[in-house]
Amino acid sequence: MKDTTVTEAQVVEYLNQHPEFFINHPQLLGELSLPHESGSAISLVERQVAVLRERNMDMRHRLSKLLDNARDNDRLFDKTRRLVLALLEGQTLADRVDALLHSFEHDYQIHFSSLILFGDSASLPTSAARVVSMHQAREHIGQILKNNKPVCGALEPTEVTFLFPAHGEHVGSVALVPLIHGNTFGLLAIGNRDPQYYRSSMGTLFLSYIGEVLSRILPQQLSGS
Repeated sequence: MKDTTVTEAQVVEYLNQHPEFFINHPQLLGELSLPHESGSAISLVERQVAVLRERNMDMRHRLSKLLDNARDNDRLFDKTRRLVLALLEGQTLADRVDALLHSFEHDYQIHFSSLILFGDSASLPTSAARVVSMHQAREHIGQILKNNKPVCGALEPTEVTFLFPAHGEHVGSVALVPLIHGNTFGLLAIGNRDPQYYRSSMGTLFLSYIGEVLSRILPQQLSGS
């Protein structure tokens, strides 16, 4: 005699192929039950409603996060726009450095900022930027200069002290970008007290963009013109 027993897999396959089955046989829904976490039984419809409610909450949380990110990006764009305009409007190296450091402190609420230019202080226009020789820079942050790429994360204490001489002991993490015009002529670095704030996996899009702007507008003024 041929075995006509229907397997569980066949039932699953049939329902997948006929999703309207319970619409055509609504009386079955009242007889179906699924074990609840508390041990009681709930109907299939109740379970479906619960699943849809969970998915709806998850989608709302995702949408809320996307909206929060969009608002953060809008605020970041507005701050960056104001900073770039201030840099472009600056008439001297001192004007532009002051605009940069003021924006970082008051608009971006950055804990520590440092703009370092490589060269001879006697030959560069006076500004709030720190001027060091390339020899000094290579001696203290040679590996950073060798990579010549944006860096995020915790640095060696000697490197942090070189970048932030007055605040090195308070800086937990750093993000920096080299300034390049043919050759590397400086570094832009920002620091945070939190060792985890700037991480190696963190994007450097904002800082890299500001670095690119500086790399284009500062060289013309480094000669004192």
